Amino acid sequence: MISFDLSEEQRMIRDTIVAFAADEIRPAARPADESGVIAPGLIAKAWELGLVRGAIPENFGGYGDARSAVTGAIVAEELAFGDLAFAIHALAPRLLAFPVLEFGTDAQRTLILKGYVGDNYTAGAAALMEPRFDFDTSALDTIARPDGAGFILNGAKCCVPLAAETDAILIFAARDRDAGFAGVDAYIVPRGTSGLTFSEREKNMGLKALATYEVKLENCRVGGEARLGGANGINFTRIVGQSRVATAAMAVGVAHAAFEYAKDYAKERRAFGVPIATKQAIAFMLAEMAIEIDATRLLVWEAAAALDRGHDALTESYQARNYAAQSSLMVTDNAVQILGGHGYIREHPVEMFLRNARGFAMLEGIATV
Repeated sequence: MISFDLSEEQRMIRDTIVAFAADEIRPAARPADESGVIAPGLIAKAWELGLVRGAIPENFGGYGDARSAVTGAIVAEELAFGDLAFAIHALAPRLLAFPVLEFGTDAQRTLILKGYVGDNYTAGAAALMEPRFDFDTSALDTIARPDGAGFILNGAKCCVPLAAETDAILIFAARDRDAGFAGVDAYIVPRGTSGLTFSEREKNMGLKALATYEVKLENCRVGGEARLGGANGINFTRIVGQSRVATAAMAVGVAHAAFEYAKDYAKERRAFGVPIATKQAIAFMLAEMAIEIDATRLLVWEAAAALDRGHDALTESYQARNYAAQSSLMVTDNAVQILGGHGYIREHPVEMFLRNARGFAMLEGIATV
């Protein structure tokens, strides 16, 4: 039987992130969405919480805390409750640091992890998604071809957070496209490598404060040491599971934010002398939203718990991600409806929540736990 009673440490982490999201992130969310820029000072405050450095072993300069997918899901949800764009930006270093931590060789860990234990925020990035309508995580078009002692990478990636700001990108590429997940490797590609180029910043419907880019690889040659894990490679299904748990957790955070705002609005907004929350149609809508949020969170935590038990959790994380994409869209759309005309204007954040939630149906590889 699975128990989701949080440990004292997990409750402390959650309470810290909840307070940070309410006091710091939420007030800055709308200005960031309008300007397209997240204040560096706010990112610096998040970095001080040790959300990346905490999981890095002491011998690499970190705090040596035990890494937990359930804890990671809690952090991702509560940061996204404050703002999704901020959550992805703040946790982007994990996209590079955590796979290296789990699967990297000693040389790769020494090279990469030292960049994430300092006092200043250091960007990180991983490139998984590809710009095609039939994108399939298990059948990547980006190909890694052996070339002497190294590899030649060719392909294109999209929606890569902070790609133009990081010193290295983790590129996922197929060495054997017919082998499915088992045929995918990851390569640490330093910024400035010949054949590695970035597009102009993407213009998206949501996540306007988050800088994402298309990445192109044209005969991009890397040495043999670039292959994550060396001869052992990686467990790609586990990486995908961790990513989907993080994405689903963020979807829960966005949905929860929309629900709380709509609920408070419905209690204050009066029609015919009474709060609209007392109207059956609104009350039922709010109840359905609350049910969806709790159900999705349980799916996320079940998948995260499977990861913590050492499983790949590919099925559980897929279910959580797909359900989260649907439920977050429903909840945020209902929030807009509850606010009526006010829901469609930028004076209230629910339209931003809806725009952000719309992306969960297609976003892959943007976060990890």
